[in-house]
Formats: sequence, C-alpha cells, structure tokens
Amino acid sequence: MVIYGVHPVEEALRGRRKVHRIWATERGSWEGNVTVVSAEEIAERAETDAHQGVAALVDPYPYVDEAELLAVEAPFLVALDEVTDPQNLGAIARTAEGVGATGLIIPERRSAEVTPAVCKASAGAVEHLKIARVRNLADFLAEAKEKGCWVYGAAAGSKTSYDQPDYGGGVVAVLGAEGKGLRPRVASMCDDLVSLPLLGQVESLNVSATAAVLLYRILQFRLDAST
Repeated sequence: MVIYGVHPVEEALRGRRKVHRIWATERGSWEGNVTVVSAEEIAERAETDAHQGVAALVDPYPYVDEAELLAVEAPFLVALDEVTDPQNLGAIARTAEGVGATGLIIPERRSAEVTPAVCKASAGAVEHLKIARVRNLADFLAEAKEKGCWVYGAAAGSKTSYDQPDYGGGVVAVLGAEGKGLRPRVASMCDDLVSLPLLGQVESLNVSATAAVLLYRILQFRLDAST
C-alpha cells in the first residue's frame, strides 16, 4: 500500500506496520529508505496531488480480531454501521484515537475500509487505533453485550439526550451512515438510542461531527467518574 501526506507517513513510522520505502521532494528529517523525487513522481505513485511532498510504501493495514477488543477490561469502543465515505471514516478514527478509544469496528461489507485516503483523513491516527472488521455488526454488538458492555446508538430525534446515560464500564458507541442512520437490527441491539440537540434548520449533523460530540461526552463522563 502507498500512503501519502506528512502526518500519515510520520505516524506510520511510529506505528505498527513496516515502512519499506519513502519518496519525498526533499530529504528533510525523513528516516529510513528515502528517495528524493519530483512532486509529479510522488503524485503518480500516490495517485493524488494531495501528497504534501511525501509518500511511502507500507505493509497492508493490520486489522485486529474483534475478540482482542472485547478482551480489554471496560473497553471504550466505536462501531460504524455502513459508513462508506473514506473522509468520514478517517475523521472518526482520528477522534476515536484522540479520546483513547479501545478500538473501532467496521463491517466487512458496504463500509469504507482503511485506504490511503482514510489514512490521510485520519492524519495518521489509524496507525495507532486498533480497527476490526466484522461480518455482522449486530452479532458483534450482541457479543459485546454478553461481555458486559452497554451499547448506545446515535439516532436523530431519540428521546434520550446524549449527555444523560451512564457511560461507565464497557461502552460501545454506534453511529450509522448519513441519510440512512442505523439499520433496524443494529438499532435493536442498542440498549438505548441517544440524540444531540439541534436548534437550527438542518435535521442532522455530519456523522463525523456527531461522533466527535458523542465520543468526547463519553470521555468526559469516564474522566469525571475516575476522579
């Protein structure tokens, strides 16, 4: 896989997968097997002009097994239900890593996966965040509940405000695709559905914006509970 952008390459060098080669428009502070080339050559290798003067050949993305995420005591997990936009996946991954989430879960089908574009949108956060792909998200949520987790789905118009639940212990925050929201079976596996207040004219927020608000609320609750 060829990733591109300053932050994605920097974080890949610090992360879990091997960086085999780096192409850059100038040597700078880059470490390892670095070749100085033109911006045009980097654009050709990265298949985009948004490379910021650097690209790298790295191992395929190292997804983890879902059982690893549930084996942690009181995990803080984020699950995405058919979020197909790479920019949204990257932005949510960046927030999830920022709040110290245990991991991120995405379906194997009808979902964005970790591509170079997602690496760029996450500013390299995917190199540190554990991400699992599951065959059936609803089944995963059922397993998480068996392991003692509480599952909260974000759904516009829900009666429960996002700041009301007790987010202590094991928690899974579930967010659905824009326009469709959570699929019925996924929603049915949630212990509660929560919503953000909307006082303007628009009916919903971008899923990555919703994720940022909800995940930081969960983090704040857990920080307050630990003091």
